[in-house]
Amino acid sequence: MIDKQMLDSLNTKEKEFFKKSLEGLIKQTYAVEKEYKELNTSYKNLQDFIKQIIEVLPNALWVVDENRDIFLQNSEAKKCKGLLDEIDFSKESDEIEYENFFYLIKINKAYGRTIISATDITQEKRGERLASMGQVAAHLSHEIRNPIGSVSLMASTLYKRVQPKNRPLVEEIKKAIWRVERIIKATLLFTKGVSINLSTFQAKELVSDIEFAISYYSFSKEINFFFDIKDIELVADFDLVSIVLQNFLFNAIDAIEESENENGYVKIKLKETEKEFIFDIIDSGVDFEDKNILYEPFKTTKTKGQGLGLALSLEIINAHNGKIELLTNKKGFKITIPKQN
Repeated sequence: MIDKQMLDSLNTKEKEFFKKSLEGLIKQTYAVEKEYKELNTSYKNLQDFIKQIIEVLPNALWVVDENRDIFLQNSEAKKCKGLLDEIDFSKESDEIEYENFFYLIKINKAYGRTIISATDITQEKRGERLASMGQVAAHLSHEIRNPIGSVSLMASTLYKRVQPKNRPLVEEIKKAIWRVERIIKATLLFTKGVSINLSTFQAKELVSDIEFAISYYSFSKEINFFFDIKDIELVADFDLVSIVLQNFLFNAIDAIEESENENGYVKIKLKETEKEFIFDIIDSGVDFEDKNILYEPFKTTKTKGQGLGLALSLEIINAHNGKIELLTNKKGFKITIPKQN
């Protein structure tokens, strides 16, 4: 507060000088206030900009204080918030597994804060494991193929020479050999990569191939097979499409074998649209235990099989620029193959 007696003691010139000084101080105060507001706005804009930057990052990111309380995090970090408790802050980098996912952890410290990033490397890890398993599988398949070929030849010779009453036993041996040869073929095809050889054929030819495969596949229950496949002309890789249908068919048989019912059915229906061919494969077997691993190689929840059937089928259909989908109203699959231009 300005003292009144002091003002009264001032002469006119001094009062004028005091007035101008006060006006200048007020103007300077307003200028400082304006500059503060602009600086505060700039700071908030910078904060928002930083938040937007970390939000678009594909990896999870946290900024924590000395007590490990979260100062800043993005939405990816919120999705795996429990991961933060598993991180060893004494390491600058690390790889950890959390809820069946693998993460690459990077840690930096600055200005009393700790910045942690977690990058999902699950696909890379699975790719490494798959490549390793594929190499082993391919090597084993090569090693087994020649002995199995010899056993198959001897079984055929034995079938012609044994007494008729013993032929059913040899037939079972031949079926077992056929299944092993099929596994070897699928493994080598998967590890080498799928290359399609297009040809024109009648859809009915697939039925004959499928029925032959069924005759070599072992199952104990009464299963009815319905093939609604009209005489439609297809342009695709006949052998590979047949393998796909067999894979789904055998999966359906195994699902029926695992069910509590004494019998079951498998239906394969082919329909044609203006642009594509569509196969529906429906069965009465048990439902899928884990839909997330349906197409993951070497993983299966079945008691039979090596977990390659659906993975190989997906590669084959992808090579035809088609797609495989789960049916929503029934237990089964929809396979779409576009028509060739």
